[in-house]
Amino acid sequence: MGLYDTYLRVRHRLHDGEPPAHVAIVITERDLLADGAFDTLAEALGWALEYGAERVTVSVSVLDESVVLTLTRELRRLDAPAPFVVRGPGTDGTADADVRGVEGDEAGDVGPADSDAPIRVTVGLGGKGEFAAAVRELAVDVDEGDLDPATIDADDVADRLVFPEEPDLVIKTGAERLSDFAIWQSVYAELYFTDVNWRDFRRRDYLRAVLDFQERQRRFGR
Repeated sequence: MGLYDTYLRVRHRLHDGEPPAHVAIVITERDLLADGAFDTLAEALGWALEYGAERVTVSVSVLDESVVLTLTRELRRLDAPAPFVVRGPGTDGTADADVRGVEGDEAGDVGPADSDAPIRVTVGLGGKGEFAAAVRELAVDVDEGDLDPATIDADDVADRLVFPEEPDLVIKTGAERLSDFAIWQSVYAELYFTDVNWRDFRRRDYLRAVLDFQERQRRFGR
């Protein structure tokens, strides 16, 4: 498999297509509970930055809410290759934020729009819930007279999302479903599904996703 890995790397370097600038990785709580899952995540973040990504968003889909705090705590200890922010549900139902650097040092709590960390992680913040929260904020602003409902546009919604940036490439391992990930943000993203489970995800699998992206003709809904 060493020769095949080398082939993929050379093919990537010679490819004319631009790599995705913003990569999103969708994983589940079961993925992270497997042995070595956090090490795999740290490596995958490194691969993404190595192969041209300027931003990486990780969405951890959670069915069992009792594990959210544990996963959030462990993710905040991640040995990531660049500064990152982890957001999980706060005590009031909104997003709670925490930034950590390359060395894992505490950098303090921040609001949803206060950090420009290149790596962003959400835990248990599903796309439906995120969109509903944005609508509630809009309703409050309208009720308080701060916003004219006739002027509400897509930017007003995006400004109220936890992570408003739109990914270029979304990678989902294990199954062909998004697991309630970034419904608004990923509407024009290229989706890449692999039947490789997260515990078996390797550099070659990431490169396959990038090469697949480079060979597509993006249409942005047209």
